[in-house]
Amino acid sequence: MTIFETERLVIQQLKQSVSDVYFDMMENTNVMSLVPRPTMSRQESDAHLIKMISLYAEPSDTKVWGIALKSSDEFIGICAFLKNDAQEDEIGYRFREQFWNQGFGTELTKGLISFGFEEMAMQKITADVAIKNLNSVKILEKFMRVTMEFYNPSDNCTDRRYEVSKTDWL
Repeated sequence: MTIFETERLVIQQLKQSVSDVYFDMMENTNVMSLVPRPTMSRQESDAHLIKMISLYAEPSDTKVWGIALKSSDEFIGICAFLKNDAQEDEIGYRFREQFWNQGFGTELTKGLISFGFEEMAMQKITADVAIKNLNSVKILEKFMRVTMEFYNPSDNCTDRRYEVSKTDWL
């Protein structure tokens, strides 16, 4: 099921059929170190994918979707809306490494923010990023303002929180 589209991307519900490429992303040290999270084994990745798919069956504050190329329907990553520690709406995303540095992060972030405000009636959207994730920092600075830096003990890193209000966006 398609959630929304951007110029080159289709945001859609995850499917079990992407398990191989999902694992390609979740076991990649370069990808996971930026989140930052440990890499996953095949078994952990498959279980995680099933857990994300199961979120569609019931109302949840967490929405995780797959990102596919419009041109080929190839799975290239995941994106999400969730609640941060302050119970504010937060966006997040992760791409398979071979799709980095092609403008997909910027395109997706703009699409997520627009979708959140226009379709999900959000009033403010936040994003937390590890400060060492320089590419994501650059993307978020295009659309949002910094509100705080903090040590995140669950990730063992320093994060920066960004936000944008619906009023400022529109």
